[in-house]
Amino acid sequence: MDSKELQEKWPIIKSKILAEHPDLKDEDLNYEFGQESALLLRLQKKLGKTNEEINNWLSLMG
Repeated sequence: MDSKELQEKWPIIKSKILAEHPDLKDEDLNYEFGQESALLLRLQKKLGKTNEEINNWLSLMG
């Protein structure tokens, strides 16, 4: 998923993430266009998944 696509779909993806992981906080899911790597890194640390797992997971949600 590229940056533009993620930006467009982020509100929907974010709500799905919160439904699946209610323990995550808003600052964990803070996303700014062009800062995808920071978001992915936070999700990796919080969820204990690899970068590839996070990317695949987000693609499935979007």
